Amino acid sequence: MPRIRIDAVLIQAVIAGALSFAHLHDLAAAAGQDGWKAWAYPVSVDLLLVAAWRRMRTTADNRAAWAWFIIALTASLGANVATAGLLDLGDVPAWLRILVAGWPALAFLGGTLLVHSPTAAPPEPQPITAATLHTHSEPEPAPDVTVERAPEPAPELSPAPAPEEAAASPVSAPAAAVPPALLDHARKLADSHHATTGSRIDSATLRARLGVPAPLADAITAQLA
Repeated sequence: MPRIRIDAVLIQAVIAGALSFAHLHDLAAAAGQDGWKAWAYPVSVDLLLVAAWRRMRTTADNRAAWAWFIIALTASLGANVATAGLLDLGDVPAWLRILVAGWPALAFLGGTLLVHSPTAAPPEPQPITAATLHTHSEPEPAPDVTVERAPEPAPELSPAPAPEEAAASPVSAPAAAVPPALLDHARKLADSHHATTGSRIDSATLRARLGVPAPLADAITAQLA
């Protein structure tokens, strides 16, 4: 549990809060709000200040929060000035009694608007699929260029291999072309699989993760080796 460090700023905050709380209580009591009602006014002003401050820190568009923060700050500063001898607390004017009596409804309206105002949700990222990577990695078609070349002499034909030699040398299938973007995505999946399991990713797992055909998965696994 973090410990509270007592410094000069914290002491100043306690003193300012206590004095402002007392001034608001004295002004509410002078305006006809006696008993527990006079103590509820300082709490209402401070709660509106806190709600407006939290809204300003968590929302980019904080014009409404600034407006309610200024209203609550004016109420607090007004009470401090009024109780400093500039206002006769024994004979409070009628307009001030009206403001004090109407403050609870105003504070409730401001707090409700600040707390329950909708906020814009961040856009959800779109999932990356093999089809999306293949679409973005397709090169643009090159323009048709006609190149005239001189005729080359016909190459000499080598003798056909014997049946035994043909059977001994199997024909290797051409490797499937792998788009660079898909290869980079597969390399990230292979690194994540190796960091999680401690072993290299195989062709079947890579095929299931990417959703690509088996020949393409084999070609990617061969290039990752």
